[in-house]
Amino acid sequence: MTAHVVVGVDGSPASKAAVGWAAEDAARRGCALRVVHACEPWAYDIPLQTPPGFRDSVSEHCQGVLEAAADLARERAPGVEVSTLLETGKAAAVLRREAEDAEQVVVGSRGLGGFTGLLLGSVSLALAGHVAAPVVVVRGPQERTHGEIVVGFDGSAHSAVVLEYAFEEATRRQARLHAIHTWQTPVVGPYAYLPSLEEEIFASERRMTTEALAPWREKYPKVDVRETVVCGHPVAVIREAAESADLAVVGSHGLGAIGSAVLGSVSHGVLHHAHCPVAVVRARGET
Repeated sequence: MTAHVVVGVDGSPASKAAVGWAAEDAARRGCALRVVHACEPWAYDIPLQTPPGFRDSVSEHCQGVLEAAADLARERAPGVEVSTLLETGKAAAVLRREAEDAEQVVVGSRGLGGFTGLLLGSVSLALAGHVAAPVVVVRGPQERTHGEIVVGFDGSAHSAVVLEYAFEEATRRQARLHAIHTWQTPVVGPYAYLPSLEEEIFASERRMTTEALAPWREKYPKVDVRETVVCGHPVAVIREAAESADLAVVGSHGLGAIGSAVLGSVSHGVLHHAHCPVAVVRARGET
């Protein structure tokens, strides 16, 4: 099957931004783009008597949403092969199925059904960390290009796939890579202050960061890498760095994540608070 990127659409502003991002991403990858729209089943299952032509009207609307998104994709990336898929079903379920053979899945941060106060929609949360393919959540159109990608990693076994994705994206975009590793001061007592312990931890974390990045620097020598090792909360540090980035990359869960919590607190926090697109990368074999 032809390699392709999947983008889920519903006609919302965030969805349109996702289409543009996905089209350009497919162009960079040299692969096709599949535009997917799910016509929610409630539209056909209303128990009350519906007026004549109601179902046809719903189908026409869904087809119109899909075609408009495909036209936008072709406009943004004229050389990309664009196909469409319209299915009846829950959006998250349809996109999970489509993700099985996709290079990655792109969605808007919140669709037409989102509440005003919610920064992240239910479809985004249902996909990120739940499918094998990387999931990119696009909040809205970016006003400018920064030429930088931010990646947060914690030194766990899952970090390798996150760093690989980030280095490959930096290579495709010819962008700088800002690699961030954070640590937090251990609690040793209400009155204890141990500067020597903090210095020792910082030195250890710095060494770990350098060692973790070394093989990737060697594999991708053309990528300009900046390392940040800092004492602080990872969500706050990554969010601040992401303000001047084109993409933030995080793992689906990291150190300290509960096994049943597929989406960890750090990736969840970055998805909610970062203003640039966020890629959630799931480690191979992760359950």
